[in-house]
Amino acid sequence: MTDNHDDGAAALVHAAATAGHAPSIHNTQPWRWHVRPGTLDLHAERDRQLGVTDPDGRLLTISCGTALHHALVALAAEGWAATVDRFPDGNPDHLARITLTGPQPVTAEAVRHAQTIQLRHTDRRPVTDTPVEAAALDAIAKTAAEYGVNCHYLRPDQVVELASVASRAQAAEGLDDDWRAELAIWAGAALGAGIPDVGAAGRPAGTGVPADVVPETAPQTTVPGRDFGQPGTLPIDAGHDLAASYAILYGREDGPDDWLRAGEALSAAWLTATELGVSVVPMSAAVEIDVTRAELRRLLAGIGYPYLALRLGIPDPDHAGPPHTPRLPAEQTITFDEP
Repeated sequence: MTDNHDDGAAALVHAAATAGHAPSIHNTQPWRWHVRPGTLDLHAERDRQLGVTDPDGRLLTISCGTALHHALVALAAEGWAATVDRFPDGNPDHLARITLTGPQPVTAEAVRHAQTIQLRHTDRRPVTDTPVEAAALDAIAKTAAEYGVNCHYLRPDQVVELASVASRAQAAEGLDDDWRAELAIWAGAALGAGIPDVGAAGRPAGTGVPADVVPETAPQTTVPGRDFGQPGTLPIDAGHDLAASYAILYGREDGPDDWLRAGEALSAAWLTATELGVSVVPMSAAVEIDVTRAELRRLLAGIGYPYLALRLGIPDPDHAGPPHTPRLPAEQTITFDEP
């Protein structure tokens, strides 16, 4: 808990820095924070939007929603209560404003969530043969529902449909030269290592999906994981994901406010899953193309709009998790009012 509750400036800066650990599409970290007395503003950073993969900014906004939730978790762990005003001035790039409302008691739950932020990661390797307990799946879905987002767990026959939809989506994207070029920028080895502010293939240093978190061969999974266009260096075994659970995060509407809340729900559900020993892999390929996104909606019987698919499973306790993906330095994502 912070020692000085005068204006919360230190807590706001800490919250913005903590938000930098949030998951994002291809680790683009497409957000920017602005700190003012008593408030923290979240803005979309369009320079890190995937123009080919995500022209509408759906995945960018979901990513920013995860950062928003991370920031609120950090503030709660520092002993601050806050309110959130989403899209406060109608500017589509001004996604949210967090306003401190005063100190509050620090709970064990808040501290645990903040600690879990440092542990959460994406592990694309096959999970074990141990199924996720129903109580854990219920807890994860309940957490998402607190943000107005539903978590629909797929039946075995629906998992086969999801696999088909995801395969067709990736095949279609793979035929697009612009899409392949964009993916090459954000995934792969650090070709630009040693060049200031430049990472692999020209992406900003501290962003992207490095080779050491990409499997060295395609995992034997029912639903195909992301094909990054080149093998990585993450060793995998011969396991399969037959015991994995698959879900679709969805909501009643499909606009920017809904995407932002979907990101908040994803962050909250992922932290809950991590605390329960459950691995989560978000799968966005099927929502990146209009046709396959519509097919996902049919899996929901048309009752909502899909935001992401998820794979959930129990990771192998004998294998260390993959390394964390890199992060932008705080000075590149946080700005302040001029003195």
